[in-house]
Amino acid sequence: MAIQFLIFVASLALLVFSARFFTSAAEKIGLFLRMPQIVIGIFIVGIGTSLPELLSGSLAVKQGTSEILSGNILGSNISNILLITGLAVVFNQAMLKRGIDLVSTYLFIDLHFLIGSFFYFCMIAYDGVIKTPEALMGLGIFIIYSLYLIRNVETIDVKEEKKEKGTFPIMSVGILLAACLGIYFGAEYTVSSLGKIALSLNVPSSIVALTLLSLGTTLPELVVNISAIRQGKAELAVGNILGSCIFNTLVIPPVASFFGTVTVPRDLLVFSLPVMAASGLLFYMLAADKKMSVYEGLLFVAIYIVFVLHIAFP
Repeated sequence: MAIQFLIFVASLALLVFSARFFTSAAEKIGLFLRMPQIVIGIFIVGIGTSLPELLSGSLAVKQGTSEILSGNILGSNISNILLITGLAVVFNQAMLKRGIDLVSTYLFIDLHFLIGSFFYFCMIAYDGVIKTPEALMGLGIFIIYSLYLIRNVETIDVKEEKKEKGTFPIMSVGILLAACLGIYFGAEYTVSSLGKIALSLNVPSSIVALTLLSLGTTLPELVVNISAIRQGKAELAVGNILGSCIFNTLVIPPVASFFGTVTVPRDLLVFSLPVMAASGLLFYMLAADKKMSVYEGLLFVAIYIVFVLHIAFP
């Protein structure tokens, strides 16, 4: 099992770092094509940070272990909201000596769609099987969400519009293609080693995906958030977390459903699914005053620790 664990760590690292390079290269190409910042944020940064969940989940369904997909979606959303948000607030307090002020209009659009997407996922997953037609509805909701954000985007800075394009970023295209290969092989070996680890530990693969895999695939969000906080953009960090959760919930199931039937095991339905829904509702209520204090951040981290302990020691 030690060898499989090392393969899991190495392949997960390849998956996460490849996704990071993919995001950076795609962002440069988007800027060259003069895409609006909001479009880059939704379709490049948001998708890029969720590529580990998307690729590993799709390959799991293709290999007949779709419980890994459902476990990863639930685990990633829970760790994003509780652990990554909590750490973002704590880091912001440590670096800037203050909590996070939530004043962006777009952030509250994200909050509303977060609650809606979680409600939608609970409905389609409650019977233990996510069918392709109902999964495709999620893709339609994500398109509505994206169009709503783009339609309400503020006017782009005129100075930015007048900038010359410069030379085509051919290096970024090469990095993009190499990152795609890294993402694919990283995801493939992550899923295969995860199944073998679960077999060795004699625990369901969905539980391993809920904990180990979800923690690993949320690393891109953590890296992006720490970078944003260092630049004094803590609110952007929270927005990235919400956007990633919405993408995970609405886009990953319909994409993965093309490779086979997506199942949600009972052990996820009775505990992890309600925890995800409650986490989204708690986040919404605590963000209603447009502030997040370090004490609320510590509360999120503490709840996540209790969640993991309950999974590890049922």
